[in-house]
Amino acid sequence: MKGIGWYIPEYGVAQVSMNLTNIEVTPLHVAFEECCRSADRRGMRVTGSELVGLVPLKVMTEAGRYFLQKQKWSAGVSEEELIHIAVKSLGLDELAPFDPKKKIIEYQLANEKSAPLVAMDLRAFANETAKDSPAPGGGSISAYVGALGAALGTMVANLSAGKRGWDDRLEEFSAWAEKGQALKDTLLRLVDEDTAAFNQIMATFRLPKETTEEKAARKQAVQAATRYAIETPMRTMEAAFAVFELAEAMVQEGNPNSVSDAGVGALCARAAVFGGWMNVKINASSLADKELAADFVQKAEAIAKRADEWEKEILKMVEGKM
Repeated sequence: MKGIGWYIPEYGVAQVSMNLTNIEVTPLHVAFEECCRSADRRGMRVTGSELVGLVPLKVMTEAGRYFLQKQKWSAGVSEEELIHIAVKSLGLDELAPFDPKKKIIEYQLANEKSAPLVAMDLRAFANETAKDSPAPGGGSISAYVGALGAALGTMVANLSAGKRGWDDRLEEFSAWAEKGQALKDTLLRLVDEDTAAFNQIMATFRLPKETTEEKAARKQAVQAATRYAIETPMRTMEAAFAVFELAEAMVQEGNPNSVSDAGVGALCARAAVFGGWMNVKINASSLADKELAADFVQKAEAIAKRADEWEKEILKMVEGKM
């Protein structure tokens, strides 16, 4: 880390300028907090800060978690909320508005068209699904339903972390909330990925097939795309299945006033698992490698069977607590 400080008479303030050369050693929030302590020792206070250039996303989310924990709140909030907390706590919008899309490296590099479905509002997404086109279809909807299930479990965890009289359990529920956020984000990414997988299959069908070489290349491309279209809903199944652990924990240990919300989360998780299972099965029927196809189906059916059992167990717990 390199730094320099000076006094600006026309504004009546002192300014500290830093160049953080290794954020693993000195994270942004650590440098900021040290400046605050230094100012406090001199009877002054830090009024704000400014970020020159771009910053990695990790820096902002770590800062958000740090300040939430410092304020004794659950750190299991969305990426957007973590960034908002970091901006406000660091005073990054004191001199000028802080636009994450322009200031965070990953957001600058991201292709805005890479996740068109998730970027829609709820009504637009429903309208897009209702159109006379095969995508987005059941696979994307399954992933989204799973994301809602994870979101509900996360909500209960955050409500439990903030429940009066449960201060000693803040870290416990914050950890559950962070796990839920990770599952939610994974499933949201799969919403667009599933549609992309379908579109990839359709693209391979349009490949030329006039010559022997073209036919062979087309066949290979179709099979590769088909496998991808199986693996994607399989990942939806696995992520949605992981939501049951969160839902069960929140039914058993979470805020009793929100037990029904955790139960609905389990319902959503089951729908996502079974939706993924149907997509795995229908796409596996087009896979030329029948042994591999059977393996995919067998694995999917095992997950679906356990999901069905786990959902029933959780709903029984919910009924017992209502």
